[in-house]
Amino acid sequence: MSNATAPATARPWAWIPTLYFAQGIPYVVVMTLSTVVYKNLGISNTDIALYTSWLYLPWVIKPLWSPLVDMFGTKRQWIVTLQFVIGLAFALVALTLPGPEFFRLSLAVFWLMAFASATHDIAADGFYLLALPQGQQSAFVGVRSTFYRLASLTAQGGLVYLAGLWQEKTGSVVQAWGMVFGLLAAVFVAVGLHHAFALPRPAVDRPTAGGDGLIREFVGVFAAFLRKPGIFLILAFLLLYRLGEAQALKLLSPFLLDARDKGGLGLSTREVGVVYGTVGIIALTVGGLLGGWAISRRGLKAMLWPMILATHVPVAAFLLLALYQPTSLWLIGGALAVEQFGYGFGFTAYMLYMMLVADGPHKTAHYAIYTGFMALGMMLPGMAAGWIEDQVGYVKFFVWVLACTVPSFIVVARLKIDPEFGRRTKP
Repeated sequence: MSNATAPATARPWAWIPTLYFAQGIPYVVVMTLSTVVYKNLGISNTDIALYTSWLYLPWVIKPLWSPLVDMFGTKRQWIVTLQFVIGLAFALVALTLPGPEFFRLSLAVFWLMAFASATHDIAADGFYLLALPQGQQSAFVGVRSTFYRLASLTAQGGLVYLAGLWQEKTGSVVQAWGMVFGLLAAVFVAVGLHHAFALPRPAVDRPTAGGDGLIREFVGVFAAFLRKPGIFLILAFLLLYRLGEAQALKLLSPFLLDARDKGGLGLSTREVGVVYGTVGIIALTVGGLLGGWAISRRGLKAMLWPMILATHVPVAAFLLLALYQPTSLWLIGGALAVEQFGYGFGFTAYMLYMMLVADGPHKTAHYAIYTGFMALGMMLPGMAAGWIEDQVGYVKFFVWVLACTVPSFIVVARLKIDPEFGRRTKP
């Protein structure tokens, strides 16, 4: 059954926000919150960027096993089971931090969490495509991207603030972060229980092959992907759209935490939580919801250029912060809010474009392949970001980041998109 004829899902607000919030938390913890943890524990910028960028690998290679999610079990079953696995991984991180080999052991657990989270992404995105008709997909793309990004800001804002507060109260960085990961473990158990009851059961959510057809189905998924018209332009878009952001993201938390004589802003852990967890959340929410609304009204083609500009131009806020090193928390928070609004508004186009090109009978697996390339576009530039900053300093680093936004404009200029795609038809 195609998306066009899929039945409308009852009460999508009961599961879409929580599903994508749960999808975002482990990803952000592995890729971003880990940088704050390791910075607090004395790991260098070069090591932080290099080793945490390698953690992108499960998201890069997840297309290799994405067909298995299509072929075995339902997406609903995968989602609930993996949320419990992720909760267990959070608990294991809390147990590894007090030991002398915390860096190696915690990285090993983050690898486990990354593989579970990447597989959860496959199931969750496939479930979204199967459970909602296309009209609702367009309308809710802003909601899902907003709650995904809210998960990011919760991790970088609320959880960092809690860690800073508990550091001050306990006098122990290790104990504070152990408490944070213990809290996350409890939250994911609760989320798994919620989705066991709240997720709908669409008739199209079923295994796609079995028996002698397994190998044929598996190979057919990738063969159909490679035959897609314009596949190289599609992949160029996915790899280059966030070339600048991939580098900035790895160094943003260290930039906020580093001492001012090292070019940073010298914020405390709790202050980093404040600037991400207050104004930033509001800006992101407004940007994401406005992006989804704008595309549903005007279509993806009409909004693509405004959205790519909104994504990239606010990166200049980081350069200004590095140049002037303001001390006002309100000014720093305002600059970050501008960037968060632009990201929330602009990233909607990126997500909806992947939905546009993930068509056909293998849409779940193909969407996973696209997100794998998206992760590769974050992994490779991020690996070198710490080394680049160590060589040139934060000011020149953010100049470099701005220069890295240019290739994405070149690719977007060549895209061809149906003017009606994404626009919600009136009943």
